[in-house]
Amino acid sequence: MTLTHSSLRVAIMTDETGWHTGRLKKALRARGADARCVDLANCRIDTTWQPHGLAIPGFGHTLPDAVFVRGIAGGSFEQVTLRLGILHALRESGVPVYNDARAIERSVDKSMTSFLLHRAGVPTPATWAGESAAFAQRVLIREAAAGRQVVLKPLFGSQGQGLRRLGARGGSLAPLPSLARYQQVAYLQRYVASGRPGFDWRVLVIGGRAVAAMRRVGGKGWIHNFAQGARCEPAELSTRLAQTAVQAAAALGLDYAGVDLIPDACGADGGDALDGGGAAPLVLEVNGVAAWRGLQSVTPFDIATVLVDDLLDRKLAVHRIASGQAGEAAVADGLPELRA
Repeated sequence: MTLTHSSLRVAIMTDETGWHTGRLKKALRARGADARCVDLANCRIDTTWQPHGLAIPGFGHTLPDAVFVRGIAGGSFEQVTLRLGILHALRESGVPVYNDARAIERSVDKSMTSFLLHRAGVPTPATWAGESAAFAQRVLIREAAAGRQVVLKPLFGSQGQGLRRLGARGGSLAPLPSLARYQQVAYLQRYVASGRPGFDWRVLVIGGRAVAAMRRVGGKGWIHNFAQGARCEPAELSTRLAQTAVQAAAALGLDYAGVDLIPDACGADGGDALDGGGAAPLVLEVNGVAAWRGLQSVTPFDIATVLVDDLLDRKLAVHRIASGQAGEAAVADGLPELRA
């Protein structure tokens, strides 16, 4: 059973409106909910603002019934900290936040993502992160001596921007580039080739289920992001691909996630059929504020509808049951399955 929420008010946290927010608002309206776009930069903690000490534009002295985090604008360390603090404060005030600040913090920091994936036993390329350029150079030399390359990435970054592939080329090893543009942090990940034409997978996980997948083929050289010109193709959501993506999202505590994976050149055959004896795909990154426009182009159902259903039928419903606010019908019928 799918419940309607005629009096529900949902804040979509975003620094820009467009295709994604339009799809979310439409899906929320279809469920009878009122959706409002709010920029976290316009929110504030105000202990004189009764009764909650939080001022959310468009909600007066009340708080939203639920929050969907679609985007957080970049800024200074202090600005981003305050914006995440608003999300923390909403959760502490009893508002379900989808994804909440703790999960977003884990996913936006690539080093923490790699650590949590490794700790949870999720297959992911070897990774090194630190502030020592000398140590990073030693890693580069050691990997090159073994015939491998590494990828230098910004600790905070998305859409394939700022990536550098390093290693021995033309019989010589280039030195580690200056870390100035990387804020003096070296985040190195072992490079995994994906064949020709190169590709990776993007799998969308919603509410603990892998619901859609695509192959991102080509792009800017070896970088396969949709924003870098990669071509989106539908992909079979095999059991192993789905399980690995779900485990990655769970390791970071994400309600929804875009999980980027690549075939393990040492085991998988580079195709979609990974249910046999080949090695599991490797998780490259996990996106806690994932876009899905490219994925939607090769997916037959409306992704925004599945996201909204999971927010309302699982996240919000569980919160209300835990808070003793759920109606008898909701308790009797149980939580509905995701609709795809």
